[in-house]
Amino acid sequence: MYKAHQKPGEDPFVEVVKTEEKGTDVNIATHMVTDAADNLFDCAILVSGDSDLTAPVKVCIGKYGKIVGVLNPQRQKCRALESAATFYKHIRESVLAGSQFPTVLSDAQGSFHKPPEW
Repeated sequence: MYKAHQKPGEDPFVEVVKTEEKGTDVNIATHMVTDAADNLFDCAILVSGDSDLTAPVKVCIGKYGKIVGVLNPQRQKCRALESAATFYKHIRESVLAGSQFPTVLSDAQGSFHKPPEW
């Protein structure tokens, strides 16, 4: 990456302090709608609280006659998804915690830990 204020000989790279995922909602939406169009499911469960996914939920239900339930793992309710989905439930933190892998896992290369923020 080149910075406009970079001086000759200065390191052209910067440390990224904030990271965020990009494209996941678009990928989910694309696959959900194409799978509905290809009649690959009768009922889909979307695990999300992202209102950006409201339109594909509506398309799957309205255009393709599918059942689409939303299970929201976030603390805050997503009213847009709640109103669009066939059914909507909040996933309790205790259920999420009980559904995760153990803190330490092992494979053929040794042990590894899940990130503490999980």
